[in-house]
Amino acid sequence: MSEPTPVTLDACAPCEPPPARRRPQPGERRVQILQTLAAMLEQPGVERITTAALAARLSVSEAALYRHFASKAQMFEGLIDFIEHSVFSLVQQIMERATEADGARRAARIAAMVLQFGERNPGMARVMVGDALVLEHERLHQRMNLFFDKIESTLRQCLRPAALAEGAAAPTAQAQVRAAALCDLIRGRLQRYVRTGFRRLPTEHLDATLALVL
Repeated sequence: MSEPTPVTLDACAPCEPPPARRRPQPGERRVQILQTLAAMLEQPGVERITTAALAARLSVSEAALYRHFASKAQMFEGLIDFIEHSVFSLVQQIMERATEADGARRAARIAAMVLQFGERNPGMARVMVGDALVLEHERLHQRMNLFFDKIESTLRQCLRPAALAEGAAAPTAQAQVRAAALCDLIRGRLQRYVRTGFRRLPTEHLDATLALVL
């Protein structure tokens, strides 16, 4: 069996210059900034992220960041936009596929989906529960509160037909109570996930827990 021919550098061969580094387009750079911010938020126990640290991670200047975002709050708003679009697109799919008679099951699917989203996106989970928004602009907290208000409203919409089917004396009130409890469960589990450094998964024993609530 012949020996493999060793690879050597031919001193006589002309050296080709390295390929020029392509400058990202403005839209691409915005996405890179948001992806990097989300990745930094995924580090357990990370302190408040500064624009200096974010710029250093991207190997750019802080001024370069501000060419794409007017402020750090606007960067967080970009993450919230992603959360809202991702979650409510899936909520709409669940609502369209289920029937009125599947109210409780539909509510359970929505709750599970929100928890799974947070579990798969730890950095986003920190934004969702407000942990990443400490000392940031108040409007960011307001947007996440509104996000959960919309989730609760959708759960209530799902659960009222279920309460009617059960023959509840006050179906609207029962749906409100269950929707509030389910939304509290979602927020509480995401909060625990963040506080434990992403060790306690929000979907832990989820089917059994949802059965108790619903």
